[in-house]
Amino acid sequence: MLIVFPLGLLGTSVVFDIIYLATHDGKWTNIAEYMIGAGLLCGLISAVFGLVDWLAIPSRTRAKQVGAWHGIGNVLVVVLFAISFFMRYPAPSETSSGAIVFSILGVLLALVTGWLGGEMVYRHGVGVESEDLNAPSSLSHEPGPGRRAA
Repeated sequence: MLIVFPLGLLGTSVVFDIIYLATHDGKWTNIAEYMIGAGLLCGLISAVFGLVDWLAIPSRTRAKQVGAWHGIGNVLVVVLFAISFFMRYPAPSETSSGAIVFSILGVLLALVTGWLGGEMVYRHGVGVESEDLNAPSSLSHEPGPGRRAA
Protein backbone atom coordinates (compact mmCIF):
# COMPACT_ATOMS: atom_id res chain seq x y z
CA MET A 1 0.00 0.00 0.00
CA LEU A 2 2.93 2.35 0.52
CA ILE A 3 3.54 2.71 -3.21
CA VAL A 4 0.02 3.88 -3.97
CA PHE A 5 0.40 7.23 -2.24
CA PRO A 6 3.63 8.48 -3.84
CA LEU A 7 2.62 7.24 -7.28
CA GLY A 8 -0.83 8.76 -6.99
CA LEU A 9 0.39 12.07 -5.65
CA LEU A 10 3.23 12.45 -8.15
CA GLY A 11 1.08 11.32 -11.07
CA THR A 12 -1.72 13.68 -10.08
CA SER A 13 0.71 16.59 -9.99
CA VAL A 14 1.28 16.09 -13.71
CA VAL A 15 -2.48 16.11 -14.30
CA PHE A 16 -2.63 19.50 -12.55
CA ASP A 17 0.29 20.72 -14.67
CA ILE A 18 -1.61 19.72 -17.81
CA ILE A 19 -4.66 21.60 -16.55
CA TYR A 20 -2.38 24.60 -15.99
CA LEU A 21 -1.07 24.36 -19.56
CA ALA A 22 -4.65 24.33 -20.84
CA THR A 23 -5.96 27.15 -18.62
CA HIS A 24 -2.85 29.21 -17.73
CA ASP A 25 -4.29 29.50 -14.21
CA GLY A 26 -1.38 29.38 -11.72
CA LYS A 27 -3.47 27.83 -8.94
CA TRP A 28 -3.08 24.45 -10.68
CA THR A 29 0.73 24.49 -10.55
CA ASN A 30 0.51 25.66 -6.95
CA ILE A 31 -1.56 22.58 -6.17
CA ALA A 32 0.87 20.44 -8.20
CA GLU A 33 3.74 21.64 -6.02
CA TYR A 34 1.90 20.52 -2.88
CA MET A 35 1.23 17.15 -4.51
CA ILE A 36 4.91 16.77 -5.40
CA GLY A 37 5.99 17.67 -1.86
CA ALA A 38 3.66 15.10 -0.34
CA GLY A 39 4.63 12.53 -3.00
CA LEU A 40 8.34 13.02 -2.26
CA LEU A 41 7.77 12.55 1.45
CA CYS A 42 5.70 9.39 0.91
CA GLY A 43 8.23 8.13 -1.66
CA LEU A 44 11.09 8.44 0.81
CA ILE A 45 9.12 6.55 3.44
CA SER A 46 8.23 3.75 1.02
CA ALA A 47 11.87 3.56 -0.13
CA VAL A 48 12.91 2.45 3.36
CA PHE A 49 10.52 -0.50 3.22
CA GLY A 50 11.51 -1.27 -0.36
CA LEU A 51 15.17 -1.43 0.62
CA VAL A 52 14.35 -3.80 3.48
CA ASP A 53 12.41 -6.06 1.09
CA TRP A 54 15.22 -5.95 -1.49
CA LEU A 55 17.86 -6.88 1.09
CA ALA A 56 15.84 -10.02 1.92
CA ILE A 57 15.99 -11.30 -1.69
CA PRO A 58 18.75 -13.90 -2.13
CA SER A 59 21.80 -12.78 -4.11
CA ARG A 60 22.44 -13.94 -7.67
CA THR A 61 18.77 -14.26 -8.54
CA ARG A 62 16.92 -12.51 -11.33
CA ALA A 63 14.57 -11.05 -8.72
CA LYS A 64 17.51 -9.33 -7.00
CA GLN A 65 18.58 -7.80 -10.32
CA VAL A 66 15.05 -6.66 -11.22
CA GLY A 67 14.68 -5.27 -7.70
CA ALA A 68 17.90 -3.30 -8.07
CA TRP A 69 16.70 -1.73 -11.33
CA HIS A 70 13.32 -1.03 -9.73
CA GLY A 71 14.94 0.69 -6.75
CA ILE A 72 17.48 2.69 -8.77
CA GLY A 73 14.73 3.79 -11.13
CA ASN A 74 12.53 4.89 -8.25
CA VAL A 75 15.39 6.91 -6.76
CA LEU A 76 15.69 8.64 -10.14
CA VAL A 77 11.93 9.29 -10.12
CA VAL A 78 12.28 10.99 -6.74
CA VAL A 79 15.27 13.01 -8.00
CA LEU A 80 13.36 14.18 -11.11
CA PHE A 81 10.40 15.27 -9.01
CA ALA A 82 12.68 16.89 -6.42
CA ILE A 83 14.27 18.95 -9.20
CA SER A 84 10.79 19.92 -10.38
CA PHE A 85 9.77 20.81 -6.81
CA PHE A 86 12.77 23.08 -6.24
CA MET A 87 12.37 24.73 -9.64
CA ARG A 88 8.79 25.58 -8.65
CA TYR A 89 9.55 26.62 -5.08
CA PRO A 90 10.30 30.34 -5.56
CA ALA A 91 7.03 30.99 -7.42
CA PRO A 92 4.76 27.91 -7.60
CA SER A 93 1.99 29.68 -9.50
CA GLU A 94 4.48 30.74 -12.19
CA THR A 95 6.00 27.33 -12.86
CA SER A 96 8.50 27.09 -15.70
CA SER A 97 8.09 24.64 -18.53
CA GLY A 98 11.34 23.00 -17.37
CA ALA A 99 9.78 22.06 -14.04
CA ILE A 100 6.84 20.51 -15.85
CA VAL A 101 9.19 18.57 -18.15
CA PHE A 102 11.01 17.10 -15.14
CA SER A 103 7.66 16.00 -13.68
CA ILE A 104 6.59 14.39 -16.95
CA LEU A 105 9.93 12.56 -17.20
CA GLY A 106 9.43 11.39 -13.61
CA VAL A 107 5.99 9.97 -14.42
CA LEU A 108 7.27 8.23 -17.56
CA LEU A 109 10.10 6.63 -15.59
CA ALA A 110 7.63 5.67 -12.83
CA LEU A 111 5.66 3.71 -15.44
CA VAL A 112 8.76 1.63 -16.14
CA THR A 113 9.67 1.15 -12.47
CA GLY A 114 6.05 0.26 -11.71
CA TRP A 115 6.22 -2.46 -14.34
CA LEU A 116 9.47 -3.72 -12.77
CA GLY A 117 7.73 -3.80 -9.40
CA GLY A 118 4.94 -5.85 -10.96
CA GLU A 119 7.56 -8.23 -12.36
CA MET A 120 8.94 -8.73 -8.87
CA VAL A 121 5.54 -9.51 -7.36
CA TYR A 122 3.74 -11.33 -10.17
CA ARG A 123 6.64 -13.08 -11.94
CA HIS A 124 9.06 -13.67 -9.08
CA GLY A 125 6.59 -13.86 -6.22
CA VAL A 126 8.61 -11.48 -4.03
CA GLY A 127 6.56 -10.71 -0.97
CA VAL A 128 3.93 -13.36 -1.73
CA GLU A 129 3.67 -17.05 -0.92
CA SER A 130 4.87 -18.57 -4.20
CA GLU A 131 8.37 -17.51 -5.22
CA ASP A 132 10.32 -18.11 -8.42
CA LEU A 133 13.27 -15.79 -7.96
CA ASN A 134 14.69 -16.62 -11.39
CA ALA A 135 11.48 -16.44 -13.46
CA PRO A 136 11.91 -15.01 -16.96
CA SER A 137 10.66 -11.55 -17.87
CA SER A 138 7.00 -11.23 -18.75
CA LEU A 139 8.21 -9.88 -22.10
CA SER A 140 9.78 -13.27 -22.91
CA HIS A 141 6.34 -14.94 -23.24
CA GLU A 142 7.61 -17.83 -21.11
CA PRO A 143 5.28 -18.94 -18.31
CA GLY A 144 5.85 -17.50 -14.88
CA PRO A 145 5.55 -19.28 -11.53
CA GLY A 146 2.59 -21.63 -11.24
CA ARG A 147 1.63 -21.17 -14.90
CA ARG A 148 1.76 -23.63 -17.77
CA ALA A 149 2.69 -22.73 -21.30
CA ALA A 150 -0.32 -22.35 -23.58
